[in-house]
Amino acid sequence: MEKNLPWLIAFLLLLNSGKAQQRTYCNPINIDYGYTPIPDFSEWGRHRATADPVIVTYKGDYYLFSTNQWGYWWSHDMLDWHFISRKFLHPWNKGYDELCAPAVGILGDTMVVFGSTYTSNFTIWMSTDPKSNEWKPLVDSFAIGGWDPAFFTDDDGRFYMYNGSSNSYPLYSIELDRKTLQPIGTRQETYRLEDWRYGWQRFGEYYDNTFLDPFIEGSWMTKHNGKYYLQYGAPGTEFSGYADGVVVGDRPIGNRFTPQSDPLSFKAGGFARGAGHGATFQDLHGNYWHVSTITIAVKNNFERRIGIWPAGFDKDDVMYCNTSYGDYPHDLPGGAFTGWMLLNYKKPVLVSSTLGAGHPANDAVDEDIKTYWSAATGDPGEWIQTDLGQPSTVNAIQINYADQDATFLGKQTGIYHQYVLYASDDGKKWTLLADKSKNQADVPHDYIELQHPMRTRFIKMENRHMPSGKFAISGLRVFGNGSGERPDTVRQLIVLRTEKDKRSAWIKWRPVDNAYAYNLYYGTAPGKLYNSIMIYAANEYWFKVMDSQKSYYFAIEALNENGLSPRTTVIKAN
Repeated sequence: MEKNLPWLIAFLLLLNSGKAQQRTYCNPINIDYGYTPIPDFSEWGRHRATADPVIVTYKGDYYLFSTNQWGYWWSHDMLDWHFISRKFLHPWNKGYDELCAPAVGILGDTMVVFGSTYTSNFTIWMSTDPKSNEWKPLVDSFAIGGWDPAFFTDDDGRFYMYNGSSNSYPLYSIELDRKTLQPIGTRQETYRLEDWRYGWQRFGEYYDNTFLDPFIEGSWMTKHNGKYYLQYGAPGTEFSGYADGVVVGDRPIGNRFTPQSDPLSFKAGGFARGAGHGATFQDLHGNYWHVSTITIAVKNNFERRIGIWPAGFDKDDVMYCNTSYGDYPHDLPGGAFTGWMLLNYKKPVLVSSTLGAGHPANDAVDEDIKTYWSAATGDPGEWIQTDLGQPSTVNAIQINYADQDATFLGKQTGIYHQYVLYASDDGKKWTLLADKSKNQADVPHDYIELQHPMRTRFIKMENRHMPSGKFAISGLRVFGNGSGERPDTVRQLIVLRTEKDKRSAWIKWRPVDNAYAYNLYYGTAPGKLYNSIMIYAANEYWFKVMDSQKSYYFAIEALNENGLSPRTTVIKAN
């Protein structure tokens, strides 16, 4: 028996630290994001960046394309993504972006890919074996081009393209010949923003429409029950309220679309904010999902990540996307919230060192991806320790690295993170929780689901290797359940909606003593509160995203490390 102990210990560590039997995920998704390839975008610091994602299913696998990545990913299960290095642009195509906001479509048994361009000489590529990286030109020079393009194949085999990215012009749509991909007719104006009516379409972090007019971009088309759901991003990719809207029509092109009042995908609060410019797809089990852009916008406005959210259609054919607790662990394949709560929000932190005054230790536990703690070096042995405040059941840990003094430009391969996680009941005697000291993967948002939940109070992460720059963490996030009481139900929810601007309201509620955050739900019908906002450390919210011509309905729940309160009775605001 004794000679088998080393093997047994190694096996148990694998269960606790690897992806064996993993059944949950946590946004931002953990893929090896490339660094911005554009020197002018990295003057405030080199950093990882991507956006404008598309996921399609093809021959039993998922394929993910996004901006600036010099390749794409595939996955069997939406958990474990494999990068394929590929550059699609010819030498005569100018620009650093490689494929910016790529369009990906399926024509019969063929995958087609096309990048954003204002020129007439970009290639549309085709592949029947993208997993083997086998591609060839389908159309050598696509004459009409298009920025932020999207492809759609209808049930009858007819093929369409949508495009547009502007704060002056609308989205456009056009049919393409299925065999030659030449345009049939001319582009048609399809939808233009109506920010005078829909508050969420206003430009700015606070929806104030100062500085610039709002942008419409990022088309995507989904068909359901004979209706066409054209999706689009607005009002700007650098804002927490970046969202995808949807308009519904009875034909795939033209301007006969009616908007759904509220955004389809919207995530204005929490750790990872923003859910705009994305795509909707069905997984291999028939479930709908929406993949979209998460904003960071610290070192550059275009510093961004990717999130995946469960989506669908209700019995009245209203399209929805559920971003509630969207940066907490969720099940796969179903997409249900696990109920694992954040255990260390603003709890005490100890660190090995700190780089100056700009990146203090508690920025690693403040639930803001824009702020981060940085050690003085990237050396092995730098560490961070978080106190959960009480013995708690830990189910998962998410480690979000920040880019401090990184040196890379563009997509990198062969780089990796290495670290070790420890757990302790008293902060003195430590038990190995997960050993990633031999890891060879690039894991900028690593997520570890413990196969056997652990009861503990302290978690410590010790650096072994950084791919570049300092050991810096924007979020060391510990998930599970505490042993105390859930918060009380919120009382006295008040919505003050003015006559002056029906798009806006001031919302207040009586604070709950044992809550650290609230989840505010809203919608235009009492049974359709599909959107929500996570609000930390406050009992008020300036709500500026409404359809001025609709009544609204609201409910709220409180949360802490022990769980959720009951949701309040739905109230109406005219």
